[in-house]
Amino acid sequence: MSVWQRVAKPTTRRGKRVLLKREPQVVEGPKRALFFQGRKCSEKVRALLKDLHDFKKPDGVKLNRKHDITVFENAKPVEDVCRKYEAPLFMLGSHSKKRPDNLVIGRMFNYNLLDMIELYVESFTGLKEFAESITLGTKPCLVFNGPLWEQTDELKQLKSLFIDFFHRETVENIRLQGLEHTLSFNATPDGKILLRSYKIILKKSGVKTPRVELDEIGPRVDFTLRRSKLPDEDLMKEACRKPKELRVIKKQNISTDELGNTHGRVHMGKQNIKTIQTRKMKGLKKTAAERKAEKLKILKVVNNNEAVAENGDR
Repeated sequence: MSVWQRVAKPTTRRGKRVLLKREPQVVEGPKRALFFQGRKCSEKVRALLKDLHDFKKPDGVKLNRKHDITVFENAKPVEDVCRKYEAPLFMLGSHSKKRPDNLVIGRMFNYNLLDMIELYVESFTGLKEFAESITLGTKPCLVFNGPLWEQTDELKQLKSLFIDFFHRETVENIRLQGLEHTLSFNATPDGKILLRSYKIILKKSGVKTPRVELDEIGPRVDFTLRRSKLPDEDLMKEACRKPKELRVIKKQNISTDELGNTHGRVHMGKQNIKTIQTRKMKGLKKTAAERKAEKLKILKVVNNNEAVAENGDR
């Protein structure tokens, strides 16, 4: 059975720009995230979705109406919604007797489900409970505390999901005063994930480097891991494939040290130093007086050698 799919062709310049923007880019910008509710949602999870959406602005879309979706049983409705709003990331809040205060974080690859993790919202304190706030669209500094993030596959994928959710534009350099917001993720041995949000305050310290203080601004959330759907190895490899333009070609005999200095090694063939002509500049040539003195010196040596030879014959 063959499936025929119509390929949209632009008829206007504006339509061409829209289609070019939808195509895969060499350097991807911030990923768009979709926040929505399931068939039932508790007030706690609804407030958490709103606060996380505020952090994701302007790269987030929040849907107010509820959706009859159970993503672990059937992922097709979620894929359709994400394709409709062009969002490769999604966050679904739900509530049931079996799984109360439930939050599902997932992402798409080519609008097909790649992976997702289900979390239980154990405790939550919203932004309204804190006095401080941050500027809209601020790029956060992500901190993952504890060695557990690299010990299990579920935590590795959850760390990757959090990075994708809160990652913004890729920058080469950053100004110290530009660090205004930090998100701290702490994985505890009892299976909890603690999310804390702080505002970075730079104060005078008497030296060039300022004194850094952290002021908690919320939200404050305690998660517990539930179900998870990890990606297939081949699909994850395809999703992480880099384009040819970004692949680093290793150059031979060139290395970089820890300080960022570049060192090169040059290979040269064997040289006969005795036959190298070094006096090629006019300023380095011998003068007439020097040539005359050199000739006299040679004649004197020759005369001394002849005199020694005559004395030996006698």
